[in-house]
Amino acid sequence: MVDADQTFVIVGGGLAGAKAAETLRAEGFNGRVILIGDERDHPYERPPLSKGYLLDKETRDSVSVHEPAWYAQHDVELHLGQTVTAIDRDARTVRLGDGTVIRYDKLLLATGAEPRRLDVPGTTLAGVHHLRRLAHSERLRDELRALGRDNGHLVIAGAGWIGLEVAAAARTYGAEVTVIETDPTPLHRVLGPELGQLFADLHSEHGVRFHFGARLTEITGQDGMVLAVRTDDGEEHPAHAVLIAIGAAPRTVLAENAGLALVDRADGGGVAVDESLCSSDPDIFAAGDVAAHHHPFLQRRIRVEHWANALNGGPAAARAMLGESVSYDRVPYFFSDQYDLGMEYSGWAPPGSYDQVVVRGDAGKREFIAFWLKEGRVIAGMNVNVWDVTDPIQKLIRSRAQVDTEALADPSVPLEGLLP
Repeated sequence: MVDADQTFVIVGGGLAGAKAAETLRAEGFNGRVILIGDERDHPYERPPLSKGYLLDKETRDSVSVHEPAWYAQHDVELHLGQTVTAIDRDARTVRLGDGTVIRYDKLLLATGAEPRRLDVPGTTLAGVHHLRRLAHSERLRDELRALGRDNGHLVIAGAGWIGLEVAAAARTYGAEVTVIETDPTPLHRVLGPELGQLFADLHSEHGVRFHFGARLTEITGQDGMVLAVRTDDGEEHPAHAVLIAIGAAPRTVLAENAGLALVDRADGGGVAVDESLCSSDPDIFAAGDVAAHHHPFLQRRIRVEHWANALNGGPAAARAMLGESVSYDRVPYFFSDQYDLGMEYSGWAPPGSYDQVVVRGDAGKREFIAFWLKEGRVIAGMNVNVWDVTDPIQKLIRSRAQVDTEALADPSVPLEGLLP
């Protein structure tokens, strides 16, 4: 076991950082564990911010990773509301915004990602939102309540997962919603046109208006308040509030300034780490949204911005910090809830990586499983309102086996029966 006089520092107070601290203690590490977060809240999970918490169905306590007392009980030192401004790799120290210097033996970067910004006029108006933190969700929730009460309009820039989940929440509150998206369907670059159209139809049935093939170019206002938005095709849409949901960028400035190897922004960005989540410095690791890790099974470097990656990546990095042999090869997984549609997605099927999509079940009733195939092999699967199938889907992916597509599309054939 690692010596008791060692200090492990975790930068980032989200799910990945909190689960790493938990794992260090569970694995028997009895040195100092210091967790530094730039929010004043104790570590919490982010998916509810656009789902249950935004809809006021979940409380602050319910989204916390641990009860506040857990950290003292497990001798995890918290520095909340503190920003790490610099890493000195030679001295193995981190410097906080208040000037405090903390020495480390091993360092974990779990700094996450931040919403991408729109560089257009009007983004400083009241009523323009981004969604990443508890405070953002609370502010947006208050806005949606007011919009619903007053028949107000919300414009959302971006038809990705966050944009669609907030659209569903806004319609639940009774707000009018317009979504502006550069692609021809929602989730076009994630699911492709066929499955993207399914989500367009779902939201259209609930009264959401889409404006595809256009880019938001200006937010207009009066007396500091939002009045409308304009797009690059000359259209103007009424708006009382705007959500910018055009993706997230990994928070790599700290790593970059420390001279760690990074992945090019064109390839998704992030801190470059190996299969054990170790960076170009053997004493520094990265996990969660900020980590672009070499995936042993996929045989490529990927960066995943979803809950499951933080949940599992933090513990994997903690074990690697302890000197354990780690090969982090989890099949990427995420989920979404919109109105009465629930879905789970497993795998990795970016545009151009697959040559066929097979649907099992009734897509019209939104009860089905979609499979993305490459040369007859399943590389990803999405179950929509069909449950308890994640394990066989992931086993199909891991098997790399060529499957009978007719049997794959037949709901009467058990998925387990397709495994070699």
